[in-house]
Amino acid sequence: MSLIGQKITVLGAGVAGLAVARALALRGAQVVMLEQAAAVAEVGAGLQVSPNGAVVLDALGLGDALKAVALRAQAVDLRDGVSGNLVTRLDVGRLAPDQGYHFVHRADLIEILRQGAVEAGVELRLNARVLSVSLTGAVPIVELQSGAQEAGLLIGADGLHSATRAALNGAEVPFFTHQVAWRALIAGDGGPDVAEVHMGAGRHLVSYPLRGGALRNIVAVEERQAWVEESWALRDDPMDLRVAFESFTPRVRGWLDQVQDVGLWGLFRHDVARVWQRGLPHGGVAILGDAAHPTLPFLAQGACMALEDAWVLAASLAGSDSISAGLAAYEAARKPRCARIVAAANTNARLYHLRGVARPVAHLALSLGGRVAPSAVLGRFDWLYRYDVTKGA
Repeated sequence: MSLIGQKITVLGAGVAGLAVARALALRGAQVVMLEQAAAVAEVGAGLQVSPNGAVVLDALGLGDALKAVALRAQAVDLRDGVSGNLVTRLDVGRLAPDQGYHFVHRADLIEILRQGAVEAGVELRLNARVLSVSLTGAVPIVELQSGAQEAGLLIGADGLHSATRAALNGAEVPFFTHQVAWRALIAGDGGPDVAEVHMGAGRHLVSYPLRGGALRNIVAVEERQAWVEESWALRDDPMDLRVAFESFTPRVRGWLDQVQDVGLWGLFRHDVARVWQRGLPHGGVAILGDAAHPTLPFLAQGACMALEDAWVLAASLAGSDSISAGLAAYEAARKPRCARIVAAANTNARLYHLRGVARPVAHLALSLGGRVAPSAVLGRFDWLYRYDVTKGA
């Protein structure tokens, strides 16, 4: 069906919301985006955009903008956190020129997508706090602090605590994994364009450079029993982070000694949403990104899944003869892949934190595999990185 003139409301101006807003607007839709914040901005943090996400940005006409602010990764190194020994390497620098793997500051990616949405004609409304979503009528109704409004076709990109997901699936209680994560930025140290994963018993730390090497991103995870809120707004004492990793290498401890401000959040496992969409008599609703499939951060695919979702949702609507058919095609296309990615991230969480005899045995197996068949190590991720939703793959 033609999207020209189709009125669409998008909730949330994160990666998923901004990407789908541009994708829909480029196809002629009249898109209004509702964002609860007073400005579209992201607090300091890094993220990884692997090739499957980068191809979407290319297709949206934003590939050059990404390359201008991102670093192309040379490798992802898995190291023993205590000895510092290299366990294995994913040589992502050997990927084809059109299969770039990038490190980018989250705020820079958000700004690229914001500019892209506005340039495509998206109307961005700030300070629009959503209280609830109702799907009981012929069209979705969004209840805002300022009052209720009809949405017609509603796209919920409203994150972990999505009102749109709740309207489709009811209330859900996520499972606390008994893991917490810290995140911080420090000054760059001139190191290579490599993501380093330092693994230890019950904990691991990931670090990579940002903004031309001027900054270094740090995400550290520890297993613990005490419950911690699932919120990116919590802060912690940097000393708690240093103590958690005091047995790690001097390189890691040197990074942590520089941390002056650190965020903390609890890691919760959410099920992939049972229902992603619903057609209504005069409209419809769909969810994407974290609203549909929150994932643990152990495969670095949160942003890339959101980008893939955005492209497939817009393409499915444009390629179907009705809103209901387009929404159903989107869910059918995305749910199996996202479930596989979420499951793979869960597996990585266990592998990074092995204890006792299992840890050296697993590290030895990875090391031998990397030496005997280094290309095979990266090839294990072909299903993830070489997947191109813009070509219908």
